[in-house]
Amino acid sequence: MASTSTFRPNPNPCTNGVVSSPRRQFGSFAFESSTSLFGSKFLAGKSFSLSTRINRPEAVISASSRAFDVVIVGAGIIGLTIARQFLIGSDLSVAVVDKAVPCSGATGAGQGYIWKVHKTPGSDKWELAMRSHELWEMLADSIHDQGLNPLEVLGWKKTGSLLIGRTPGDSDLLKRKVQQLSEAGLQAEYLSGHDLLQEEPALMVGEDSSAAFLPDDCQLDAQRTVAFIENANRHFASKGRYAEFYHDPVTCLLRSGSHEEVEAVLTSKNTLYSKKAVIVAAGCWSGSLMHELLRESEILLDVPVKPRKGHLLVLENFNALQLNHGLMEAGYVNHQTISASGPFDHGQALSVSMTATMDAMGNLVLGSSRQFSGFSSEVDEPIITHIWKRAGEFFPSLKELPLSDFIKSRKVRVGLRPYMPDGRPVIGPVPGLSNVFLATGHEGEGLSLALGTAEMVADMVLGNPGKVDNAPFAVPGRC
Repeated sequence: MASTSTFRPNPNPCTNGVVSSPRRQFGSFAFESSTSLFGSKFLAGKSFSLSTRINRPEAVISASSRAFDVVIVGAGIIGLTIARQFLIGSDLSVAVVDKAVPCSGATGAGQGYIWKVHKTPGSDKWELAMRSHELWEMLADSIHDQGLNPLEVLGWKKTGSLLIGRTPGDSDLLKRKVQQLSEAGLQAEYLSGHDLLQEEPALMVGEDSSAAFLPDDCQLDAQRTVAFIENANRHFASKGRYAEFYHDPVTCLLRSGSHEEVEAVLTSKNTLYSKKAVIVAAGCWSGSLMHELLRESEILLDVPVKPRKGHLLVLENFNALQLNHGLMEAGYVNHQTISASGPFDHGQALSVSMTATMDAMGNLVLGSSRQFSGFSSEVDEPIITHIWKRAGEFFPSLKELPLSDFIKSRKVRVGLRPYMPDGRPVIGPVPGLSNVFLATGHEGEGLSLALGTAEMVADMVLGNPGKVDNAPFAVPGRC
């Protein structure tokens, strides 16, 4: 029977305040009783008011109370890399809280590419994408300098990427894209059909086939990368600067009087006091979470982030096809940016474009689909069939093989990408709550934009000059 993975949270909550993901065995760090870190002196004279409705009978400050400089809601790649940035770039203490565990959302279901071939120089996200790519390469280099193998640690591979066209119109588009990328300082090449076949002999290449080729593009493995970042963050736990609260959903924000600051984040098990900042990086759940947290508040905020469901097909230890690079069809550019303005037609707005990579374990990863179907993470078998047939249009060796032959060696990844209607993530402070920041809406670019986003958020909180203009991602006028 097929192995199907939808990356749901582990149903068995851990009782320890610092939780290891059930998929990886890390040493747990034991902490002192939280009351020793948060004494009555801090509470003296404080008049607290609940700014929101909460989903329990009454708002009770938990006996398990902890104080941190920064509280981060969300343990996906965005939340964990923001935590990492504070830990390595400041002396602040950080708590990460999540209703599930890392890699239970879009992060764990991603394809892992850190590609620029499909991006547009001069666009709103271009600088952030370039800075993020630079930071990923710096991280891979630092791992190598420590005597470790980035391939083993991160699944890091400099495969290069190909954006493939099959029509004269595609060819014109790809020539313009190569020119744009080259003028932006990247090594980019236009490949004719003959040249493309030399790079990827397994491709079906026709008279009008062509490609844009970026030899320096990279990919990584999300699971390995999250494990590395999470483990690195935990090294700060022994110094009292880091803690994780998994299987612990946020229920309420606590404000002090009429102040425009959040004093604490209440969860189902803990009260996490924040001295400097609260950061909401909860992916596609960020909008509904903020709506609930501010339901009875005077603050008007509507974060229009929506779940955009995606499927990937993974064929384990696949040797019937050999790929030398990461590939995507030219139609992926439009597939990625389809607007969903207006009412959502759940289950109908489906698009499938060919993407193909070989991961660090030798698995063939095929994609990808995008659709609006609410928060459902169920596998849709017709979509998997569609992905397989679409891949067969590009690779003759796949077209000859029935998908049923791989029923025992396939996995399906389903993730809910955090989609924003204007195609830009939301990164910045929330008006009316001076110490609350949003970092969400990256859709399918969470991995590739994570390190730049983390740096941007940390710079905002710490008051440092920004490396990238954050104006395109600001909250006002968009939420």
